[in-house]
Amino acid sequence: MKSTASLYNDYSTAMQQIADVKYASAVLQWDQETYLPAQGSHFRGQQIATLTAIAHERFTSKSLEDILLELSARSELGPEQARNVSLSLYDFEKNKKLPPAFVRQLSEAVNKSFHAWIEARRVNDFTLFAQPLEAVVELKRQEAVFLGGTADPYSTLMNDYDRGLNVATVDALFGSLRPALTGLLQQIQERPQVDDRCLHQHCNKDQQWKLGMEMLRRIGFNFEAGRQDISEHPFTINFSSQDVRVTTRIDEQDFANMLWSCIHEGGHALYEQGLPAAQYGLPLGEYCSLSIHESQSRLWENNIGRSLPFWEANFSMLAGYFPAQFSAVSLRAFYHAINKVQPSLIRTEADEITYHFHVMLRYELEKQLIEGSLQVKDIPDAWQQLYRQYLGVDVPDHKQGCLQDVHWSHGSFGYFATYSIGSLYAAQFDAAIQLKNASVYDEVRMGNLSGVHHWLRQHIYPFGRYHSSGELCNLATGEPLNAQHFVQYATQKYTEIYDIK
Repeated sequence: MKSTASLYNDYSTAMQQIADVKYASAVLQWDQETYLPAQGSHFRGQQIATLTAIAHERFTSKSLEDILLELSARSELGPEQARNVSLSLYDFEKNKKLPPAFVRQLSEAVNKSFHAWIEARRVNDFTLFAQPLEAVVELKRQEAVFLGGTADPYSTLMNDYDRGLNVATVDALFGSLRPALTGLLQQIQERPQVDDRCLHQHCNKDQQWKLGMEMLRRIGFNFEAGRQDISEHPFTINFSSQDVRVTTRIDEQDFANMLWSCIHEGGHALYEQGLPAAQYGLPLGEYCSLSIHESQSRLWENNIGRSLPFWEANFSMLAGYFPAQFSAVSLRAFYHAINKVQPSLIRTEADEITYHFHVMLRYELEKQLIEGSLQVKDIPDAWQQLYRQYLGVDVPDHKQGCLQDVHWSHGSFGYFATYSIGSLYAAQFDAAIQLKNASVYDEVRMGNLSGVHHWLRQHIYPFGRYHSSGELCNLATGEPLNAQHFVQYATQKYTEIYDIK
């Protein structure tokens, strides 16, 4: 019989080889969304599907199952080793339920769906996307059934993004959050609107690119372990903690689009770069959940990146890149402009208050799609109806409406709720950082972000998947997720900006 150390080494080697295949596929996916020539889409889909199938077959093999079952019965494993094995066995049992042919079929359908989405956005026509999307939706319903989620398929899909997250939890969370945000939004709308015209001046795309790269450096992104490129929809992807890629997009009439994409994706990337490299391929080298991942992007994008102290440190740098546009703009006017609250069309460009309504309506549409009460062909009309109901705005076309997000083309059903939950975690983490270090924003005001980085490196980055989202929150802040931290943060911030009495 093999020693526990030798058997664990066999497990680690097998898991790292599977990770090699997965990350090779991820490189192809990154290239697909950045540099792939148009005619390469068919064979790229085949290549990704082949690698996806290989990874799935290796991960659900009898040999790995035997190792996992034997290790799970050994008492000599250390806490981290035991947790790795437990999580891998959980993943194995879930993946084993998915037939290999289904895994390949889903990968191929997603590839077709993604390229259909690109073309549909280009010509602003949802009908070009409808049939490929319908195929993906049907496959995601099948996936939920394979995974045992016949009674509650949408919760089953949500579980992929945050283990244990379910419809009942999110319904209750959104049910309490929506009235609080609606009330604050009504108070804001009764006040004079802030002037954000300074954000909509023409800003050269090359200068914007340089500004974005500088901002990534300032928040701590390591370009020796990553890079930035342009894509249709900003995203972060990693191939290890030593190779993390982010993308942005540039609008010459709205430089804020680029800048906060960089900071948002930079927050994701800092988390990935902070994960323990020694755990490559193993669960403890992976992120906790997408709710926690989104907490990192929203923390940097909003709590820090839209704070007054952050821009006291960085506004002169911005004016240096665009002197004609910003030399006559005051810091206070700029701070108010970047925090303007107004119902709008595009989720990724939405303010901190109305952003959650964008998420809530997508969540409702996804539930209906998976349960079958909404047909794919009816998405544009349903989208229009909910935008009027939740935000009071009319959707003028498909590109600014139901084609704006990439997620459905990827088959990422169950993802959207994590954006709002991530914002709630971010506010709670921000409060914990300030409780630990009362002068942390004085440091930020001086351009020193080390206090923020220190707290994150202590409380978030090093654990990988060791803890669930709720457990990690409890350990980091001393209490479960508490939406009141976000409500208090938003109320204090926007009461001051809009001079609400």
